[in-house]
This record gives sequence, C-alpha cells and structure tokens, in this order.
Amino acid sequence: MNIILLGAPGAGKGTQGLSLAEKFRIPQISTGDILRANVRSRTQLGLKAKEFMDKGALVPDDIVVNMLVDRINADDAKAGCILDGFPRNINQAEVLEKTLASMGKSISTVIGIEVDRKELVRRLSGRRVCRQCGASYHVIFNPPLNIGRCDKCGSEIYQRDDDKEDTIEARLKVYESETFPLVDYYSRKGLYRAIDGKGSVDQITLTIVGAIEQGSDNSKVS
Repeated sequence: MNIILLGAPGAGKGTQGLSLAEKFRIPQISTGDILRANVRSRTQLGLKAKEFMDKGALVPDDIVVNMLVDRINADDAKAGCILDGFPRNINQAEVLEKTLASMGKSISTVIGIEVDRKELVRRLSGRRVCRQCGASYHVIFNPPLNIGRCDKCGSEIYQRDDDKEDTIEARLKVYESETFPLVDYYSRKGLYRAIDGKGSVDQITLTIVGAIEQGSDNSKVS
C-alpha cells in the first residue's frame, strides 16, 4: 500500500499522514521533514535546498529525489508508505513511478485534500514550530500553554520563514502552477480521490480511510 497525499501548503497533509501511518502501520515519509533534517545537519544537499525553501520555491527534483530514494528503501517501508509532499510536479511523479516499478511497487491511491485559498493563508500564517523538537502549534487552533514556549520540551517556538505571509503567497502560486496539474495526471490514471479538507481532524481522517478502503475513482468524498 503506497499512498500519496496531495494538497496545497496548509491543507493538513502532515497531520493526516500521521493518523494514516498509525492506522495502516506504514511510515509517513515527508519530503519536508527530510529536507529540513538535511538543512539542520548542513549537508551539501541541505544547503542547496535551503536557498530555494527560504524563497518559497520548489527544491529542484534531483535534490529531492536523491534524499527520498534511500528513505523509500528503508526496512520499515517494505509494506508500503505514505508520501507527504512528494511528488510536487509531473516530472517527479514520473520519476517516482519508474523508481517504484524498479522495486516491484506502485501507487495504490492518491488522496487530494482540498481547502480554499483564504483558509490556507489563515492556517499557515498562524503556524508556529519548536526550534528544538519540531512540535507544531497554531496561534488560533492549537496554541501552546505558555506563550512562546513548547509544551513538550520548553524550548522556544517560532514562525518559520516559509510561514510568513509574503512567502505563503509565493508558495501557493508555486503549488498552483507546479503541483496542481498532478490532480489531472492522477485522475487520468484512475488513482485520484478528492477529500473535503474542512472539518475536524478525526472526521477528515475517517473520510480518507474510507476512500482508501473503497478503492480509487475520481469522485469527491466529503
């Protein structure tokens, strides 16, 4: 079972990926997490990627693919995985398809979490992250108990550069031009299921699980 989660920045892919990983007992593989880990470690690939991430632009395909292939080949992904944030364009989708085929695997379902633009900006601009452990908060939906401090480790929480409003607009424009065409790409393959991204986290998770268990078509599930 190899599942792709599609959706604009702020649609909730990371949150739903964690829930689905627990449900199906397969790892959530987030290219965002992989990229940020490389940036923190100041690897050569990480330093190159940071130049693009700080501008809200997509990291070049060759950088992302090199980071991702090793993760897909890890032992805990033998039964499948949930890809969160990859592919981000048609070229990456084609590379992914060929890579999985060489491993005797394929994509089973593509879930698209759909949220309107105004709501996406509200979600992203309020997001805060712990500098130490990476825990995520939101000034409206999930504020920390102590302002500016992480509930888990007590370290400082901050607003990432790519969650500031100017960068958010740039990220959404990049998504619309580069990533949104994947909806048509996977719809033509009969793999795409559109999910209404409004509602409680648990409600959306149940809808996604139902769509995965029912199989793929091109209808919208809400």
